[in-house]
Parts: sequence; C-alpha cells; structure tokens
Amino acid sequence: MTSGNSFLVQWVQRYPVLTGYLVFFLFLAINAAVNVSSTWTEHQRDPASELLLWQPMLWEYSSVVSTLLCSPLLFWWFKQHPLQFQAPIRQLLLHLAGSVLFSLSHVGIMVTLRSWVYQWLGSNYQFGPLSRELLYEYRKDVWAYVVFLCGYQLARFVYSRLQGEAFQLDTDAGEDSSTGDSGTSDDSTKAPGYFLVKKLDKEYLIRVGDIAWLEANGNYVNLHSKGRIYPMRATLAATMAQLNQSGFCRVHRSLAVNLSYIDSISYQSSGDGSISLSCGQQLPLSRRFKEDFKAAVAS
Repeated sequence: MTSGNSFLVQWVQRYPVLTGYLVFFLFLAINAAVNVSSTWTEHQRDPASELLLWQPMLWEYSSVVSTLLCSPLLFWWFKQHPLQFQAPIRQLLLHLAGSVLFSLSHVGIMVTLRSWVYQWLGSNYQFGPLSRELLYEYRKDVWAYVVFLCGYQLARFVYSRLQGEAFQLDTDAGEDSSTGDSGTSDDSTKAPGYFLVKKLDKEYLIRVGDIAWLEANGNYVNLHSKGRIYPMRATLAATMAQLNQSGFCRVHRSLAVNLSYIDSISYQSSGDGSISLSCGQQLPLSRRFKEDFKAAVAS
C-alpha cells in the first residue's frame, strides 16, 4: 500500500496538469453515465416513449465534450481570479461574468455537436425557444461553474501539500513573505541559506544553493530544485532582493537563474537569448535583463 501511495504521489508531482484533466474527465464521464441511466430508466416507465438509448447518451456526452473543450480557458480564468477574502463584490461580479461566458460557450459547442450527429443520422435536432433554453442551461451551468471553481481551489491546495510548499524560516507559514512587487521588505538585506518546506505532515529544509531557477507564478514563486517544484508565497522581485547575494540573477520578467547551474548561453539577432542549465532546463534570456545578466556572469 505504501509503494502504491508513493507511486501515486510521484505521478501527481510529475504530471500535475495531466492528472488534473484525467480526474476532471472521469468526474464528467461518471456524472454523464448516471444522468443517462436516470433519463433512460424514467422513459422506460412510459410505454408510449419513443426515446432511443443513443439520444440521452448523445445529450450527456456532447455536454462532456463541450465542457472539456472549454476547460482550458475556464481553468485559466480560475487561476487569474482565485477565491480570496478581499474584495468579495468584485470577485462575485468577475465570476458571474465568467459563468455567463462559460454557459454560452458550453451551450454553443454542445448544440453544434448534437446538430451534427442528428444531421448525420438523417434527423434534425431541435434546441427549443432560445431564451427559455438558454436560461434553463444557465441554471445548470452556473452550478457546475461553482462546483468546478471550488474543485479547482481544492485541487490546488491538495497539490501544494503533496508537492511541498516553501516558506522563509523567519516568517510564519500563513504570512506573505513580500510587501509587493517593488521588492521592499524588512528582510530584504538578509540572504537565507535555507528555505523551510512543509510537505504533508513533514517539514524539512532545502538549501538555497540547490535551487536551480525561480519562476513567478501569480502570487507565488516556484523554487525549482532537483527536479521538484516548491511554491512559495512571494513576488519574484522580493525574493530576488534576498537572493541577489546568493548567486541568483533575473533573466526574464518572470524568471531568475542560479548562476552556478548555467551550462551554456546563446544569443539571437533580436537581442534575446537562451540559457541552458546543467539540470537540462532551457530558460529564455530577455534583452531587457541581458546587460545585468552579463555583468553578473562576469563578476
């Protein structure tokens, strides 16, 4: 059982996006199967029913396909507007607008798929009066939107616990380690040697020298170390204010690199460049940061 759990954790850590979509697909497919069974059973009770089994299957699974096609943009929207305690009215309005766009997209793709199949079978699909049916579909879609949003937030929380979340040793786990993108902080002059990582029910330290590169990700900075990613709640500017003296240099608006991990550098005619790390990672070098990077490498 322990080896099975270990394999599952490693799979989630290695393929987080693929795992998320697989779980999402299974949820949608099982829910559709239950709805098909319910609809078919209900119509079987009526001797006069002319419903064929393929019809509820088409109705439900066209909705599944439509939802999956909409999901990349939907999850992007959730990432841009995560649930927070501040500005609840603004969040409500944003997610209300998001739910309307999701419903219109979902219904449009779903009806198109159903029409194609009906036409292929020599029949016509009747959606019904537009205003009435759109309202009916939105009532279902807004609830689905809420479920997907809560599920997305929960999945990110669980993943952060499986992956391990990093914290500064001199801050509490729940506090933000930065004061903004300006990089100003009471601890900005300190160069930490370690970061604290909390993973499930364990705590351990990772050396700053073992971090190959940093990646800004919304309200977090991802610390890439030995093939693993540890998110830390901070801005890249504030983190760099602490790590400038530890051999790190910013190479892109959202990236910084540990100079000791650089294997080779190539430049393009446009002024941009590419950095190859000894761990096999390729990072872009923006011409905006190229001169500072060259100075840091030469020093």
